[in-house]
Amino acid sequence: MNINILYEDNHLLIVKKPVNIPVQEDASKDKDLLNMLKDYIKENENKPGNVYLGLVHRLDRPVGGAVVFAKTSKAASRLADQLRQNKIVRKYKAVVRGNLTPSKDTLIDYLYKNRKNNTVNVVDKNKKDAKKAILHYKVLGNDKKNSLSLLEIELETGRSHQIRVQLANQGNVLYGDQKYGRSQNKPGQQIALWAHTLEVKHPTKDEMVSVECPTPEQLPWDRFFN
Repeated sequence: MNINILYEDNHLLIVKKPVNIPVQEDASKDKDLLNMLKDYIKENENKPGNVYLGLVHRLDRPVGGAVVFAKTSKAASRLADQLRQNKIVRKYKAVVRGNLTPSKDTLIDYLYKNRKNNTVNVVDKNKKDAKKAILHYKVLGNDKKNSLSLLEIELETGRSHQIRVQLANQGNVLYGDQKYGRSQNKPGQQIALWAHTLEVKHPTKDEMVSVECPTPEQLPWDRFFN
């Protein structure tokens, strides 16, 4: 598969993750992005043997957009520290059902992951293993005819399925989400969640690395293009 490279040097590799490709190997054993990129490095840099590539963060399988990997152990360690300290800027775009008021807000919930069925729920903060989840959103546009809203979302925490679950809990399920919005979405619709902007501090230089990955030019995104 031809992978779109957004940024690359000796320490970092930032790529456009295709939709419906797992970031790392899962139970399906389908080809995953991590191993695709190891093959790419092996061929591109003519490296024999095993190739090191560190996984820094994940995107859900149906979600596309910008994702960063570490090409050295030093970079992996420093990016992991940035992630723990909420210093990696991750902005997403999403199309959700309905209109949101206010048009700009912060959502704070406690999430619990059921590992048996790979689902996440909003729960009371005192529930064992519940994790605090914080995101900030603002409305960028409305498609009133189809009752859709375009959002920009910035994560403060990176919980599993966080964006999908927190917005569904507000009554605004993501367009195409088959897991948390099945009653409002048609089978086969692609989830409209996209990792649009990624900003990290370079692991060895005193500078920021920022990339943007535009949303696809297709439904439902094209309802909001000028």
